[in-house]
Amino acid sequence: MKNTEIQGAIFDVDGTLLDSMGYWEHLGDEYLMSRQLQPPENLANLLASMTLLEAAEYFRERYGLQEEGEEMIRDFDRLMAVHYQQDIPEKEGVRQVLEELKERGIPMYIATATQRPLVEAALVRTGLNGYFQGMITCQEAGKSKREPLIYQIAREKLGTETEKTAVFEDAVFAARTAKKEGFFLVGIYDVWEPEQELLKKTADIYLKTWSEWK
Repeated sequence: MKNTEIQGAIFDVDGTLLDSMGYWEHLGDEYLMSRQLQPPENLANLLASMTLLEAAEYFRERYGLQEEGEEMIRDFDRLMAVHYQQDIPEKEGVRQVLEELKERGIPMYIATATQRPLVEAALVRTGLNGYFQGMITCQEAGKSKREPLIYQIAREKLGTETEKTAVFEDAVFAARTAKKEGFFLVGIYDVWEPEQELLKKTADIYLKTWSEWK
């Protein structure tokens, strides 16, 4: 299928619509420095495979912090909220693609693993919110993007056929979920995703930059 034949579009947020993954990668450093603690040089790699709760437990054990994990997660959220509210930019060129899809009458929906208030703050600030019919988060769906439920819910909201609905994703694990479910997959390059060759192989269309969309 060609991109001119799609009926609907589902967009990831972090690393796809927003250039935000670097902020998440450095969240651990930012948190420790906010506590006047020196982060190790390889902290981002240490935390890469951890959930936020696992990262909090790591900080408790490594630095002898007294806060419970859930309290630390609230601190993480507060730090990230500032970035979503103030300085995380949209990915270069994405607005032109959204405008083109809007002009073609293609309905669009958001499927994100990030908490709704954070995403809404950034989309309202950048003005991207007006392109979308709605949003579903992994928290609301009750499943991560390793399961297809979030994409199924978004597609149902759009009222489109699976094979004629494009999913735009930068993360390989999420892209593979959408592709396996039968969606038309558009892989989006992001510097923080190391498995670019696998993303290329998985995607029906691979975009190194948004300007490559035709």
